[in-house]
Amino acid sequence: MKTLKLLALVLASVMMLTMLVGCDAPDADDGKYVVGICQLTEHVALDAATQGFKDALVAALGEENVEFDYQSAQGDSNTCSTICNQFVSDGVDLILANATPALQAAAAATNEIPILGTSVTEYGVALEIDDFSGTVGGNISGTSDLAPLDKQADMITEWFPNAKKVALLYCSAEANSQYQVDEVKKYLEAKDIEATLYSFADSNDISAVCTTAANENDVIYVPTDNAVADNTGIIDNICRPMNKPVIAGEEGICKGCGVATLSISYYDLGKTTGEMAAKILKGEADIADMKIEYTDVTKKYNEDICTALGVTPIEGYVAIETAE
Repeated sequence: MKTLKLLALVLASVMMLTMLVGCDAPDADDGKYVVGICQLTEHVALDAATQGFKDALVAALGEENVEFDYQSAQGDSNTCSTICNQFVSDGVDLILANATPALQAAAAATNEIPILGTSVTEYGVALEIDDFSGTVGGNISGTSDLAPLDKQADMITEWFPNAKKVALLYCSAEANSQYQVDEVKKYLEAKDIEATLYSFADSNDISAVCTTAANENDVIYVPTDNAVADNTGIIDNICRPMNKPVIAGEEGICKGCGVATLSISYYDLGKTTGEMAAKILKGEADIADMKIEYTDVTKKYNEDICTALGVTPIEGYVAIETAE
């Protein structure tokens, strides 16, 4: 009898273990990675980075093995936090944070799920890391869209050697924009050029601030700034009639309102990020050891705006392609 009771207990234990294993077993999506994409807003540069990321990850893992949960925050930082917290609740395998506020939100949401940033200018500034050495560590890495700021300052004087006063127009809500204009200001002042910061809080006051900047300066510089990217039409409608040239931090902004830029390919930037993601998901790399990656810059100019302002393109710059 004791033997029968013991056998019954063993069988019951086996059944319970089987049930527990069954609860933890993967569902129909066994083997499929779920990647959450939090994109701050929708504009040409960020859209290109997201597409490059998705294309690279699909190429590395196979379309049948990866599922993307794409969410746009429509330019709102608080919405970024909501999106990232939901990704954590859903237990995604990796988060792509497209733009600085998205990266900050993802970092606040989890220290376990791998996070890759893209379209982020300076990770040390974005994540408040002192003496940033190029590797974030922990569960964060990614790619940077930073073009050399000293060369951007050189570009201003290269195109407009007679300029004495330069306006630095940016959104005060974007930490990386503040970093860029502060650095460019230093480089310009070293050239004995008066450089003045003109910040706006959001799209509601960009028109008034831009008008003041154009009235008071010879040239306007705008960094890689998402709020600017969303409002290039406003800037162009103010600056072009006033014959005030704009030097831009990236191609998408330059295409909308600028004369020239040191451009990167945001698609290539996203593609590099996707390749990093594939290595992480396949266990080929530890995100804690992955350095922030960069991409090459190209000198470009906006042919239409140059013509409108009577500016002769400089040798070594190539025209930005426009849709037919």
